[in-house]
Amino acid sequence: MIRYRAAWVLPISRPPIEGGVITIENNRIVSVDAEADGSAEDLGRVAVLPGLVNAHTHLELSWMRGRISPASSMPEWVGSLMALRRTMAREPSEPIVGAITEARATGTCLVGDITNTLASYGPLGESEMYAAVFRELLGFRAQDPDRLVDAAIAEIADLIPHERLRPTVVPHAPFSVSPALFQSIARRANQHPISVHLGESAEEIRFLRDGSGAWRSILDSVGAWNPSWTAPACGAVEYLDRLGLLGPNLIAVHGVQFTDDELSRLAAARATVVTCPRSNRWTGAGTPPIDRFYASGVRVAIGTDSLASVQDLNVFSELAEVRRLAPHVSARALLASATQHGAQALGFGSELGTLEPGKHARMIAVDLPAHATDVEECLLRGVQADQIRWL
Repeated sequence: MIRYRAAWVLPISRPPIEGGVITIENNRIVSVDAEADGSAEDLGRVAVLPGLVNAHTHLELSWMRGRISPASSMPEWVGSLMALRRTMAREPSEPIVGAITEARATGTCLVGDITNTLASYGPLGESEMYAAVFRELLGFRAQDPDRLVDAAIAEIADLIPHERLRPTVVPHAPFSVSPALFQSIARRANQHPISVHLGESAEEIRFLRDGSGAWRSILDSVGAWNPSWTAPACGAVEYLDRLGLLGPNLIAVHGVQFTDDELSRLAAARATVVTCPRSNRWTGAGTPPIDRFYASGVRVAIGTDSLASVQDLNVFSELAEVRRLAPHVSARALLASATQHGAQALGFGSELGTLEPGKHARMIAVDLPAHATDVEECLLRGVQADQIRWL
């Protein structure tokens, strides 16, 4: 049995505890107390909290770091990404390993990783990271959607099982996935999380409204346009509702364009919105309405997106940007988004995300400034790897 005492312990599920003591046995949390009988290792002036959750990233794109410039619109940025991706026959593993190492060094214990190739699965299995591995499908004119989904499920079945990794099949976005493919994935979801890029760009909303614009042009240019598709003439959330995907397992990533009504519908469905504001700026998608996310009551999680559109995978840096954009949201709510809410959305809520008895002891200690008076707010100012250690 191990006991740690810290200047502050942040269980997340309840208020911070000054001088808190955490007891661990067999890598599980036994108790979190204001004080405890017996000796404890004194960690000093640190805040102890659960490992962070990066609810949306693309580890296999890590080799693109610094190779795609910021763009004025999402389709422009995607065009650059597609052109660069065509230059590489397969995703190299070394940058993926480096990205996982970097993420862990900055306090992340769980990722929601989007992959088209499963190139990240092996490196994740060899690391200490937990992951929801989302095998993403695209296919706007897929001739046999069920066959496409069955093939992806078979791919997953052939993977070496890892207790920390949970692979599932998910769709990409409304402008790249046909209604039949969306529905085929939904039928096989079996209560697993379904991550979808949704409400990300103004061009997506135009495409759903009348089938025109930049996404239609891109589909035409790559031979993926389906002339039998009819624009639904509705918003992104309504579209997914019609297709049977709106529910507690939905992870709606980005949501830059969401209206108040759409956020209310997501909240009522107990879905999750993942916000990635630094990436949204880089890709030209815009600025997410983070204040409105929280005001709506929808569950909010935090993601960095990929190294193709952000400088690093440091969730603390993403939190600092979220705080800048939403100065009136409580620090406690933001920290819950980067821990508890992300773990719940990815299907790991019973194991990670809070410091509670029975949960895995995946905890970090963050050095605090000498005169910090508000420990929660202090953690939103940007934390770097040299201030973090794993317990």
